[in-house]
Amino acid sequence: MASQAKPQILSDINRLLYLFLMLFLSIHVASGAGGTWKLLLNNVGISAMHSQLLINDRVIMYDRSNFGPSQISLPNGTCRNSPNDSVSKRDCTAHSIEYDVALNRIRPLTVQSNTWCSSGGVTPDGTLLQTGGDKDGERKARLFYPCDDESCDWSEIDNALNVKRWYASNHVLPDGRQIVVGGRDEFNFEFFPKTNAPNTYSLRFLSETNDLDQENNLYPNVFLNTDGNLFIFANNRAILLDYSKNTVVKTYPEIPGGEPRSYPSTGSAVLLPIKNLEADVIELEVLVCGGAPKGSYLLALNENTFVKALDTCARIKINDANPKWVLEKMPRRRIMGDMIVLPNGQVLLINGGSSGSAGWELGREPVLNPDLYHPDKPIGSRFQVQNPSTIPRMYHSTATLLRDGRVLVGGSNPHEFYNFTGVLFPTELRLEAFSPSYLESQYRNTRPRIMSPSLHSTVNYGGILRLRFRVLGGVKSLVKVTMVFPSFTTHSFSMSQRVLVLDHVTSLRIGQWTYEVRVKTPRSANLAPPGYYMVFVVNQDIPSEGIWVRLQ
Repeated sequence: MASQAKPQILSDINRLLYLFLMLFLSIHVASGAGGTWKLLLNNVGISAMHSQLLINDRVIMYDRSNFGPSQISLPNGTCRNSPNDSVSKRDCTAHSIEYDVALNRIRPLTVQSNTWCSSGGVTPDGTLLQTGGDKDGERKARLFYPCDDESCDWSEIDNALNVKRWYASNHVLPDGRQIVVGGRDEFNFEFFPKTNAPNTYSLRFLSETNDLDQENNLYPNVFLNTDGNLFIFANNRAILLDYSKNTVVKTYPEIPGGEPRSYPSTGSAVLLPIKNLEADVIELEVLVCGGAPKGSYLLALNENTFVKALDTCARIKINDANPKWVLEKMPRRRIMGDMIVLPNGQVLLINGGSSGSAGWELGREPVLNPDLYHPDKPIGSRFQVQNPSTIPRMYHSTATLLRDGRVLVGGSNPHEFYNFTGVLFPTELRLEAFSPSYLESQYRNTRPRIMSPSLHSTVNYGGILRLRFRVLGGVKSLVKVTMVFPSFTTHSFSMSQRVLVLDHVTSLRIGQWTYEVRVKTPRSANLAPPGYYMVFVVNQDIPSEGIWVRLQ
């Protein structure tokens, strides 16, 4: 009996091992590790605290200008007097650079005033507008218009802001202006260019969400709703603001659990892709992910105790009659992460740590793995783990979507000054790019290539955009066309980030591998503020390289 039972036992064990192996493989496949990293430059001279892609495919980066010399000299041997610099009163180094994506090279730029923890965005003509900062920069506006040679640089406007703006947020408006919301000790908003008096408008919501001990409402998350009002999120709740009348038209409930998500508890937030643009009422969703429990900042600052970050996202349909936040688990805890909406509508969560708080020396446990979020999948199956970087990206990191579909990652300086030795997370001057899996060679025959219109073209509201493209492997289902507004990124928030999925008119095949799709452009500036957008053709979730299109 014993000799007959032994093979049966072995068979049962083998069956169990096989089932366990299949379960392990299914879990591994579901986790879906993907994407690749590439180091672009070993030293760009500055730590990229702020970042903006411009219409000439160059990225403007800068940090702060009053903490001593950087590792890149100012152009033409120039220097600037820095009376507010606690390290050097005469500084001959640059604190802003231009990165040329195509050539993978940098050049120094001259910024005169302190841009520390400032805000910004691009204007309808493609100019980078940068606002506020600290000390001599707190009421400044700075303009940078892109050029194809090396002649362009920063220009600065004194007293362009009515009050000091430090840790404020900007958003481009339907009329092309930018609204500047909040900032440290500023519970109000204003516009650039300035409007008629009063130039500053009180916003009680910002004082109501301000924790006196640690704030938790800085860099508020601001999004333009399709009705022209502004969704503003701070701390753990939100309002819908009619900024033209300074009237709150809707108050949203507190996120379940009540934990703060704004600086210094620093989660991140995005407006999910806008679809069905011809509908009378457009469903619009905001996603807020990560952050730190209340009290984390003070515990890290005063007691050297680093509380675990939050591991949840909260999602809300802001135009519902009775909107409610819906919580879902992330694959990991994350604070100081960046959220980038990719051309195919998926959301990339990248950078940050998993304990502590934003602030100098206050973050711990770097998160090296990005996570991909699929908004259209059911809860519980939306996250997909990506391959890790080897470089911690902690406080003062940035992530920027490029026209080729990569995500540019830079920065990380959790210190008062540049500090490269004897610290947990040295000041980071390396620049790298994360390529989502849609850029892998296996999708080469699925990836569209736009043939026309040309790289820069102009379309009008309520018109038809005709795109001709090639797909070597053929088109098996209806392609999507997406428009992506280039966002300004700092402190884990991409200001004015906006992705639209355009409505189809016709789609046809005109050659062996050549196709044409005609889509409707947004019908109003409430849906898409005027300016330059990257337009992509997306085939089976694989996006083309984008083209720049000016909407006006």
